[in-house]
Amino acid sequence: SMDDFARIAIRQMIDAGQLPGDGRLPPERDLAAEIGCSRRVVRRALEELESQGLIWRRQGKGTFAGQPPDPTGALAAKIAPDADPLAVMEARVCIEPALAELCALRATGEDVIRLRRLASRASHPDDAETAELWDGALHRAIARIAGNRIMLTAFTLLDEVRVGADWQEKRHRARTPETMALYDSQHRKIIDAVERRDGAAAFAAMRLHLTSLSENLRASLGEGPE
Repeated sequence: SMDDFARIAIRQMIDAGQLPGDGRLPPERDLAAEIGCSRRVVRRALEELESQGLIWRRQGKGTFAGQPPDPTGALAAKIAPDADPLAVMEARVCIEPALAELCALRATGEDVIRLRRLASRASHPDDAETAELWDGALHRAIARIAGNRIMLTAFTLLDEVRVGADWQEKRHRARTPETMALYDSQHRKIIDAVERRDGAAAFAAMRLHLTSLSENLRASLGEGPE
């Protein structure tokens, strides 16, 4: 079909490196003239390529090849040096239960299988560091499945601040066989709620999990309960 033809033509233009340095594609009407189709066909082709993550658009600036630059990393690097671990935890308690709730509403059967695999890896790690990595991957997957771009950006910012901050190793010290077993059972409860599509239960289970993390972090920082 003409749609497929237009999409393939635009892809070839991108792959052949025929674009200027900033990766900007020609305007829709130029593309239409070059390909020999209507602007409507070009627009549909661009929408399809955008949904595949091959191009991105900026209002008033044009359409660009590749992925949009993600400013989150740079912002996290600015915030991390002053980040107070308990303030980060407080923010996680605000955001992640809501993400778990959305995840429960939107997760597919395959998503649930993936979450279970991540949880099981987090609970049988080679060492504290890999436990931390799998644990982070599980929380990230829940945030991604939730399917809200703005909340995912907020989550990513917190996640990058957390990973970049120097109190990371204090968390390793806070991990004991008891806390590992507790976190594992809490992870399972979150995923069980997601599998049942029970948003309220997923919210509550995530909140309980983060509250435990928060208390253990506070204890490991030697600050005792407030």
